[in-house]
Amino acid sequence: MRNFVRFLFRRHDVQIGLIVVIMAACFSTISSGFLTPGNLMDMLESYSVMAIMAAGLLVVLISGGIDISFAAIAAVSQFLVAIILVRFGGNWFVAFSLAGLFGALLGVVNALLIYYLGAISVIVTISTMTFYFSILMFVTQGKSIYNLPNWFTSDISVLAIPFPVVVAAIALLLTLFLVSRLTIGRQIYGLGGNPEAAKRMGCNIVGLQCFVYGYSGFMAAVAGIVQAHRVEEVVPYALIGRELDVLAAVVLGGASLSGGVGTVSGTVLGIVLLAVLQNGLTLLGVSSYSFGVVTGIVILVSVSATAYAAKRQRKRSIRDAI
Repeated sequence: MRNFVRFLFRRHDVQIGLIVVIMAACFSTISSGFLTPGNLMDMLESYSVMAIMAAGLLVVLISGGIDISFAAIAAVSQFLVAIILVRFGGNWFVAFSLAGLFGALLGVVNALLIYYLGAISVIVTISTMTFYFSILMFVTQGKSIYNLPNWFTSDISVLAIPFPVVVAAIALLLTLFLVSRLTIGRQIYGLGGNPEAAKRMGCNIVGLQCFVYGYSGFMAAVAGIVQAHRVEEVVPYALIGRELDVLAAVVLGGASLSGGVGTVSGTVLGIVLLAVLQNGLTLLGVSSYSFGVVTGIVILVSVSATAYAAKRQRKRSIRDAI
């Protein structure tokens, strides 16, 4: 029994879960409004967009890459879909289908550039982020779209659960099924863990990269549609700047920036941890500018822990070989 408990507490998701519980208990003691149903539901809905983006980014990180352009892809896809809906009409199926198509295409562009240029993924996606967003701002002149259809802006709920939360749950479940049940999910883990071995095993490297970056773009575009529904308008720059928050949530949930490691459950806990922390600080009257400090520390600690674990693994391998 003692060994089981020790093994359980070594699991990263268990550790994150305990931290969430402790933080929630502290904030609920300090602020009476923290654990109210209204605040909890607002927190769920507010972080649903981040959860959808995180589902796509998780797959990219597992494959050994990184995508910084997903917020720009969400903004571009959101704007294109809004223009089509305003001019020609449509419904939710049309909105999500078009957004997914635009997002996936922009994501595939990232993958092709990374593969054929042989460049580092973070450099390529920062470049495409700048390009996508600059084109969007040039075309829109920074102007928002307010005259969205009534069916798009109307409040929707399923069994009293807000529509953004439902979409986020579907996105996370779809990602869970992808990485844990499908053959391509195992190939993505293999690509991130050992690209050379994956290539020798016959994996289509360029195809896998197109899939993971296309999937990230798809999820980003879906998140853009959900965000537009929430605020009832399309603001070109609304989602820009969310990249580090999403990245922090995913790496905090246990995903490795080196690839080959990451779970949906860990990602959910990472998002919950950031949500609890930021919401609690807001209720305490702490400036929102401090959130950036917290996010930076989270990424720094996560990267340092990953590097330290890799170093220990290398030393262990050398010692075993000797």
